[in-house]
Amino acid sequence: MQYFDTHAHIGLICDDPIEQLIVIQEARQTRVNRIVSICNSLHDFTRVYDNLKSAGNVYHAVGVSPSEVQNPGRDWISVIEQGVTLPRVIAIGEIGLDYHHKFGDKKSQIELFITQLDLAAKLNLPVIIHNRDAGADVLDILRDRLPPKGGVLHCYSENAEYAKKALDLNLYFSFAGNLTYRNARNLHETIDVLPLDRVLIESESPFMVPADFRGKRNMPKYLPQTAHFMAEMLNADEEELCQILWDNANRFFGLPSE
Repeated sequence: MQYFDTHAHIGLICDDPIEQLIVIQEARQTRVNRIVSICNSLHDFTRVYDNLKSAGNVYHAVGVSPSEVQNPGRDWISVIEQGVTLPRVIAIGEIGLDYHHKFGDKKSQIELFITQLDLAAKLNLPVIIHNRDAGADVLDILRDRLPPKGGVLHCYSENAEYAKKALDLNLYFSFAGNLTYRNARNLHETIDVLPLDRVLIESESPFMVPADFRGKRNMPKYLPQTAHFMAEMLNADEEELCQILWDNANRFFGLPSE
């Protein structure tokens, strides 16, 4: 079995370049063989990308998250356009809406989101979507502006009914360590209604640590615990499920399976 961590904030786990490479090495020891490094800001993207140039199994997304809506950076669109020309940059993200933390105002967040969706369409890349307490607006916008390469609702947090509506779009659904929490009934119910070929897993490290590791800072190396829990919940053969999840991630990001 092998695992594809589709969403890890390497730059938030640690700052030191050597420690970041150790995080990647420890992940490989648990057969997490591919990781997508996610940035919150363009400065974060540049720094982490440079630190991990030698890590050929680490891919990157570039974008401006809603947390940075008030300060996306100078010439930020040009920075993204230049970023996607770099090796192993495979998506725009994370982008989206966050009404929980009230970053800026809703109008500014929506404008930032739409601009980057249109940019992803222009650049022919998929998008990694952040949604917190903004589900209705996210779905309405995606119905009109989802780029041809589609997107993933990362760290899925809505319910099964929302997922049924989102299935009409070219979207994948990614589950993090919170899937393993006993009180995450909305996620448990959602897994049951989703076709497996639309499901991904992620660590969302350093956040959302799986239940078996509560109290620790989350790492990509803990991802197998989420996959194990998902297999038990679905009464599925774990090895077969992991192969499906691996194939789904590579198909979504346009990567070869081997």
